[in-house]
Amino acid sequence: MIDHISVGVSDLDRSARFYEATLAALGLTRVVTRPRTVGFGKSYPEFWINLREGMPRVAPESGVHICLRAKTTDEIDAFHAAALSAGGASDGAPGLRPHDRVRYYAAFVIDPDGNRIEAVTFPNE
Repeated sequence: MIDHISVGVSDLDRSARFYEATLAALGLTRVVTRPRTVGFGKSYPEFWINLREGMPRVAPESGVHICLRAKTTDEIDAFHAAALSAGGASDGAPGLRPHDRVRYYAAFVIDPDGNRIEAVTFPNE
C-alpha cells in the first residue's frame, strides 16, 4: 500500500550516517544521494531523509512513528544495537510483544532528531 516514506532531519550528514548503520541491519542501503535528500532501500528508495534546516526536534508527544518490516528477530536486535551505536536512543528494547490479536517481536528507536522508528517481525514460534 505504501510506496515510500520520508522524515525531516536537521543535519543531513549526521542523519545519513545514522540511517546507513541502522537500516543496514534490515537490508536497506543508500541508493540515492542528492544535495538535500538521501534515499535508502533494497532496489529503489523506500525510506528518505530530507534536510529541513532549522527544524526543531520532533516532540515526543507528536505520536508519529514509522514501522519497518524485518525478516527475523536477529535483524531487529541488530537494528536496535546499530541505532544506539550510531547516536540514537532506545524507545523500547527488542522483545516479544504479545497482544490480544497478534504476537510480534519489535524494537523502537529514536533518531538524533526525535523521529521514532520501529522494526517489527511476526515470528511463527
